[in-house]
Amino acid sequence: MAGNGSLTADTVRRWMAESAAAIAEQRDYLTQLDAAIGDADHGTNMARGFAAVEARLGELDGGTPPGQVLVAVGQTLVSTVGGASGPLWGTAMRRAGKSLADDETIPPSALGDALQAAVDGVIELGAAQPGDKTMVDALAPAVDAFRSAVAAGRPLVDAASDAESAAEDGMRSTVPMLARKGRASYLGERSIGHQDPGATSAAIIVAALVRAVASEP
Repeated sequence: MAGNGSLTADTVRRWMAESAAAIAEQRDYLTQLDAAIGDADHGTNMARGFAAVEARLGELDGGTPPGQVLVAVGQTLVSTVGGASGPLWGTAMRRAGKSLADDETIPPSALGDALQAAVDGVIELGAAQPGDKTMVDALAPAVDAFRSAVAAGRPLVDAASDAESAAEDGMRSTVPMLARKGRASYLGERSIGHQDPGATSAAIIVAALVRAVASEP
């Protein structure tokens, strides 16, 4: 991470590595959440996908710019994560990557734009809005918090930490919600009282960004 708080491809790679480790650690928990309102495979699917991401990143040239790294991540997730999560996260990462183009260093404002492009892609593909009990309930407030902090001139790590807190709040807010999208929506009112697994994995990935940024030299 450059002195001005910009991100590099190494930051993005570290973010994905942190995400993979955290998803693997929480795999059983995510599956347990999904067993209550889904197909009981979210943790397994996400862990498989991010393990494949780590392998794919190991094949990329060291000079691959951050945006292209994220595009490769998205392509890998689409092809390896089952269920709805693969297309959704694949779209999110590819939209973010395309937003960054081929720039080698990414200022915080550009990262905020990329994260917004990711959320917009998820909303477009999944037709979900905040309050529908999906990953959007964690991602949308996280991106809003990140962009607000950056606009206020706060350090990148603080902006990422704000995003983490917002994602966790959004994740917890799904518990009393009625599911309106995905497999959980089939349960109707029985979906109330359960934390959404997609929002949970989204919060885990946002938290991984904080660790990636904080550990940069």
